[in-house]
Amino acid sequence: MAGTLVIAELEGGKSRSTTFSAIAFAKQVGGSFAILAIGPGAANAAKDLAGFGAAKVIAVDDPAVKDYVVERFAPTVAKIVKDGGFDTVAVTASSFGKDLAPRLAAKLGAGYAPDINAVTVDGGKRLYRRPTYAGNALSWLEIATPIQIVSVRQTEFPAATASGGASPVETGAYAGPDAAASQVEFVKVEVGKSERPDLGEARVVVSGGRSLKEQFKQVLEPLADALGAAVGASRAACDAGYAAPELQVGQTGRTVAPQLYVAVGISGAIQHIAGMKGSKVIVAINKDPDAPIFQISDYGLVQDLFVAVPELVKELKAQS
Repeated sequence: MAGTLVIAELEGGKSRSTTFSAIAFAKQVGGSFAILAIGPGAANAAKDLAGFGAAKVIAVDDPAVKDYVVERFAPTVAKIVKDGGFDTVAVTASSFGKDLAPRLAAKLGAGYAPDINAVTVDGGKRLYRRPTYAGNALSWLEIATPIQIVSVRQTEFPAATASGGASPVETGAYAGPDAAASQVEFVKVEVGKSERPDLGEARVVVSGGRSLKEQFKQVLEPLADALGAAVGASRAACDAGYAAPELQVGQTGRTVAPQLYVAVGISGAIQHIAGMKGSKVIVAINKDPDAPIFQISDYGLVQDLFVAVPELVKELKAQS
């Protein structure tokens, strides 16, 4: 069957919300699509994914893929693509998708459109749009190979919602590992626990820059708590050790597009802007009136952040 195969990203036996953006892409492209859940808990995840209107949901829940190692996952995905006659494979441009998609493209001899933020059909040709030059330009590309691999930006494809019904669920077989799998050892996954929302999925993000120095947490966390926000950081703040690396927003960090993005003490280097310019409303607080961040901000406050942020927190608490 020609159509799209969406690769679900699983965590704790359930689909991560990133998966729903890839499903939204499949629905936008049109035609038939299927969903593949592979990994621990795939059988249970498949039951939840059956309500999104797919032609079928395939579950591969084999002990050999209980831990994610791309050398073990890719051969099975490639076989399912070939056996099912799919012409498009969609993943979300998360760490999982960015790791799996290139190897899958190599195994299938397929063209790869990474990190796309739009798709359209022009004259019978499907074109993908993706940011280039750190988001300063947008380019359109066409894939000429029979099979196309696509990773979609979660921030640009609103999550699909369950449409009712129940797609048939099939059990897929594990196809064995790549030869290189014997040289790769899965050690462990360390997941940080936080009461705040995940940075990539939060509706509100409060990010801080290097100018916060050792007071990064002391200044930002009360504001994040008052807004129910996730905490982010610039690369400079992470490199200086004021914020954890996983909080980095930017070209070499996380890409976010929340409803509200508050940039505190961030100058607005293009590397950072590339990761947050899709935010719906951008608020900047910086004492430098010429900071580049003000050029893309909807609201800007020229003020010392060590004065402005505590006052803002005080006002928010007074209104809650």
